[in-house]
Amino acid sequence: MRGFVRATPSGKMYPVLQHPVPHILVDSKKKLHGWYPGKRECSAERMLINPYNGCSNDCFCCYAKALPGYFQLFRKQGIITVFRDFDRSISKQLDSLQVASCGYLSPVTDPFQSIESKYGLSQKIIKTFIERNIPIEFITKCTVPREVLELMSEQPHSFCQFSFFTPREELRRALMKKGASTHQLFLEMRECARRGLPVVCRIDPVVPKLTDGRKDLEYLVRRAQDAGARHIVASVMDIPLRMREDIFAYLELFGHSLVCDLKNLYTERIDGSLNAEVDYRKKIFDCIRNCCEKVGIGFALCMEYELLNGVVTGLNREFMTTNNCEGMDIPIYIRHGTKFSPAVDCAGACLYCTDPQCGVEELAMGRSDTIKRAFALRDYKHWGRSL
Repeated sequence: MRGFVRATPSGKMYPVLQHPVPHILVDSKKKLHGWYPGKRECSAERMLINPYNGCSNDCFCCYAKALPGYFQLFRKQGIITVFRDFDRSISKQLDSLQVASCGYLSPVTDPFQSIESKYGLSQKIIKTFIERNIPIEFITKCTVPREVLELMSEQPHSFCQFSFFTPREELRRALMKKGASTHQLFLEMRECARRGLPVVCRIDPVVPKLTDGRKDLEYLVRRAQDAGARHIVASVMDIPLRMREDIFAYLELFGHSLVCDLKNLYTERIDGSLNAEVDYRKKIFDCIRNCCEKVGIGFALCMEYELLNGVVTGLNREFMTTNNCEGMDIPIYIRHGTKFSPAVDCAGACLYCTDPQCGVEELAMGRSDTIKRAFALRDYKHWGRSL
């Protein structure tokens, strides 16, 4: 242990622990919650879980570095925040519910980054969900403990997502500090598929002029399908405005001409981020979708939008070939005693739903009379009382 650091939002001083990476331990009152408000194309409801803020994989373009609070501690000083006993908090929250959706581990930091080896919060949280028969998914660029896969294989709606930059290993190492090799990730996918777990491959994000070669993209799709992937999710790197200078400075490593090209390409501002020109993005997505169709797997986008007459509009309406953007139709789950079970006839596509078989009227977001917003733990508790 060496030194102390003041961390927002609490403003408290915390001792910095050095192993396996610099981090602090904090107590948290964080609650399970649904998708964030605003732009939303994810058609199924999820309960979002972040046991760590900051990620030792340290992808150069990670949008989480633009988030406030503890994320700024990692961005500025490389210190990860660990939420002490967060698995116990999640367990109590789940036990207070009668209605649950699939757990999402985790939307902003890798659940199996190196700090997991010390605290095991992700594995403990997965166990908490599986013990109650609630589905859970993860997204990772790392190897996954076999105990996690053994647990998840017991739950029929749980699934795995693996995220790739590029099939070229030397380039991958230049774009992120840690994480598994591309070859190892394909082995991880194959192991998941062998255990009967649905597998999703994310080409997320594509970095223009660096990882957007047609042959590389097609190779990733074919190799993923061969490793057992049922679905591909893709995006093109966007640049949060508060990270603009940092990202361009990093990319100077690949040549000043690349940075000049990207500055000319990133001309579309949507909310707080710069986006590559939509025609460029559509060409990339068309290429990947066509390859997916050739090998017989699904395709969708993640957080990709365009401005039509000044209105932010999702691109999935044009490119998605599945019912859900993650390719998995996961129903809402209802408690029966100590365990949960899928709601009968629930299709798991809340944004399209007009007749909620789960019994939760607010989740019928395909109706014009339904207010579409982010759901919090209190909403989940309310649904249970109403049912």
